[in-house]
Amino acid sequence: MEAIVFDTFGGPEVLRAVQVELPSPGLGQIRLRVRAAGVNQLDHKIRNGWLEQVFPTRFPAIPGVEAAGVVDALGPGATGVVPGDEVLGFTDSGAYAEFALATVVVRKPAGLGWAEAAALPVAGETAHRVLDLLMVKDGETLLIHGAAGGVGGLAVQLAAARGVTVIGTASRANHDYLRELGAIPVEYGDGLVDRVRVVAPHGVDAAFDAAGHNVLPDSIELRGGTPHRIITIADASGPQFGVPFSASGERSRDVLAEHARLAAAGTLRVTVAQTFPLAEAAKAQEQSATGHTRGKLILTV
Repeated sequence: MEAIVFDTFGGPEVLRAVQVELPSPGLGQIRLRVRAAGVNQLDHKIRNGWLEQVFPTRFPAIPGVEAAGVVDALGPGATGVVPGDEVLGFTDSGAYAEFALATVVVRKPAGLGWAEAAALPVAGETAHRVLDLLMVKDGETLLIHGAAGGVGGLAVQLAAARGVTVIGTASRANHDYLRELGAIPVEYGDGLVDRVRVVAPHGVDAAFDAAGHNVLPDSIELRGGTPHRIITIADASGPQFGVPFSASGERSRDVLAEHARLAAAGTLRVTVAQTFPLAEAAKAQEQSATGHTRGKLILTV
């Protein structure tokens, strides 16, 4: 099968398309014929070797942790799906390939496109996890940095559905988009604290950093000088400020299935910024690394 691999850490140039052996599903696994794979900020950080202590890499490595496709084969003990089912979920063997192994998958609703389905697992799990860790609730105010991105956009909607007032940072070009999602937009950059205080004079109850552009000091100031109820998924220096870095959590089928249902019904908006063919994975990762993408980038297979 064709797959994108890298066998050394480095820039996007280390990614190459090669033929590799078709993987065999193990205990509880399925083999998935990939139709679409999500591209995440995590992918290029792992490729560069920046997260080796958190996500150890075995070479040659296939990037990617989420995909949507058709069940091709079942391993021993795999239940809940049969060959031919259309599913989405988290991959165990790397998603940038024609076939991938997976354990946590759910059926794809008929009304959900392949690209949108592949955009859901990581962003939905991350947004749901961080909102729960922050314990945001009805009547509170939440600041989300990077609110127009794949994770940020879902976090805005899920928080608003809880009755939370959301302030989202983004470039001015994305402000109308954030209003559509349910957030109060604020331009990021110098002077952020003053701009947030215009709409939240008493500061915010919690902050979610999905951007990683040195926003933690401002977040702490807006929290009244404390790092309590601030979480980052994008700034490895968070612990230096007393801010937890949340890298991963439970891959819940129930949460994923609910997000897929809401997305298919149009209640949860999934924005696909751009699609790339599998062979252009390096180009997709370059775009992802800029941090200026509205929604998710997807590889089509």
